[in-house]
Amino acid sequence: MAQKLFRIFVRFVLFIIARVEIQGYENLPQGGFILASNHLGRLDSAMLYYAIDREDIIMPVAEKYKNHWLFGPLVRVLGGFFINRFDADIQAIREVLKRLEKGGVFVIAPEGTRSKVEALQEARPGVAYFASKTGLPVVPIAMTGTEDRAVVDNLKHFRRSQIIVRAGVPFTLPSLKGRNREEALVTATDEIMCQIGAMLPEKYRGFYAGHPRLKELCNRSAQ
Repeated sequence: MAQKLFRIFVRFVLFIIARVEIQGYENLPQGGFILASNHLGRLDSAMLYYAIDREDIIMPVAEKYKNHWLFGPLVRVLGGFFINRFDADIQAIREVLKRLEKGGVFVIAPEGTRSKVEALQEARPGVAYFASKTGLPVVPIAMTGTEDRAVVDNLKHFRRSQIIVRAGVPFTLPSLKGRNREEALVTATDEIMCQIGAMLPEKYRGFYAGHPRLKELCNRSAQ
């Protein structure tokens, strides 16, 4: 119920401050899956609640918001939980796996934090780990227009922001086996980020702009 009410509130607010376009909604599978998104601004989490009409969203939140006067209570009411982004948070990992086993939707930004350069940053391997561990499909999400700077500037000038949320085709990652687990995690992480980058305009590709896999995906989509 809390997520439903929050979704109604989010949609009302976004209707006032933005024009939102959702693309590729038909790509979202049934049951459990992992949704991996780029992270441009504070509106990103709200946008995913806006776009996904499900009550079993799994969204970990950075531990720095645990004692925040607003975000702390809000996360708890919505059934969220806090995660240490810089260390192996075993308790959080177990919580995610438990909820995924029940068919939930795990929503996370592989970059781990908002991009200060308003483009893709080097990602951490957490999302790749969960995808390889569970075998669940990964849905890449590319968002534009949620940059804090742009949103605030538009509000100051009484303009609505143009926000686009694009869902890509789901894909799966191989399980982690053998001795080269670290190398496999890096490769899997790059795959996730390149899938996201291929759906973004060039200026948003940042750290992965010159990656061979991203170039391959872009050339394929242009054919």
